[in-house]
Amino acid sequence: MSTQSATAHPAPTSYSRPRSRRRPSRFVRNIITLLAVLHIYVGVRLLPALPIALPGRLIGALALCASFALIIVGARARRTQDTRFAANLAWLGSLDGGFFSSLAVLTVMRDIFLAPTVLIASGSAAGALESASAIAVPLLAVLATIIGFIDARRRPRVVDVTVPLPGLPPALEGFTIAQISDVHVGPTIKRDFLRGIVDIVNSLDVDVVAITGDLVDGSVEQLAPHVEPLAHLRARHGTYFVTGNHEYYSGAPAWIAELRRLGLHVLLNEHVVLNHRGAPLLLAGVTDYSAHQFDPAQRSDPQAALAGASPEVRPRVLLAHQPRSAAAAADAGFDLQLSGHTHGGQFWPWNLFVRLQQPFTAGLDRLASLWVYTSRGSGYWGPPKRLGVPSEIARVRLVAAAQS
Repeated sequence: MSTQSATAHPAPTSYSRPRSRRRPSRFVRNIITLLAVLHIYVGVRLLPALPIALPGRLIGALALCASFALIIVGARARRTQDTRFAANLAWLGSLDGGFFSSLAVLTVMRDIFLAPTVLIASGSAAGALESASAIAVPLLAVLATIIGFIDARRRPRVVDVTVPLPGLPPALEGFTIAQISDVHVGPTIKRDFLRGIVDIVNSLDVDVVAITGDLVDGSVEQLAPHVEPLAHLRARHGTYFVTGNHEYYSGAPAWIAELRRLGLHVLLNEHVVLNHRGAPLLLAGVTDYSAHQFDPAQRSDPQAALAGASPEVRPRVLLAHQPRSAAAAADAGFDLQLSGHTHGGQFWPWNLFVRLQQPFTAGLDRLASLWVYTSRGSGYWGPPKRLGVPSEIARVRLVAAAQS
């Protein structure tokens, strides 16, 4: 069994990154403003309804102010990761962000529920309901944060995915790909977490390992030791990687070089042809859908990834970080696309909004003749929290489609 590259590796190009001392962008300022408004909203809606004296409400108001500050400072600490103090701040800010997300959502749900109830209930009953619900909201937010933390920090489950492909050569029946996606090694995910993922993948004895982007949240200088376990991944035809948007936030050229040093095959709008038991399989990879915003030379292009490929080589599998590459992949003639990016929504209710940006949220879908599998992610981003959307490692198995 051999691996033959159909294209040469283009040299990673550099691009300028915003300096940390520059004024925050309008987007960042808008997020901070929204976060402040939500903290005020939670305080106004919950604190007066709590059955506590004025000093207790003042303490609650101070706690909300501290929460707002901790989320902002923690986000800043996530970028530096240069001291243990910064790492602890990043952890606390992430946990607080997850807690406050649930707190704000539950406060909105409480108001929606109370609006008609207060109108039909008697004065004393309405008051009791407002008080009881004001107590319940933070308690439920704490419970959701604890459950979400436990679910996020456990090892990813293995999800078996069977993809039926017409005309699949008998030699490729049962060909397996282990997909890792969206680990987000960084402030709260370190070497041990990634080593656990590597151990699981190696136990699967697959033909190919595919890493579909958003591996890191930080620079090579910060995280190289924590990514080193990837060098121990084992598969018959090797490990292949494509960039996600977070690689570009973190210095993509340096990460491309580092991952190649670790023995990974980085596919930048290019492909390889794998020879498996005498049958060819084309495996291609594109840069992230948004890569051109950081480096115009790395614009994602599924058609370019097929340059020089024989039209007779089937099947054609594409690694693309974002599901919204699917339309171009279908037009280019791919049979299967493996993607990530969405995290499956990570935790409710944000999973409901993924479809506003992406065509698929999680699992196996079809676009014309193209199969698309969207991973729920092998790690998490931001708050260490998953609710109803467990992390995963997908074991994708190719089988011949039944004759119609």
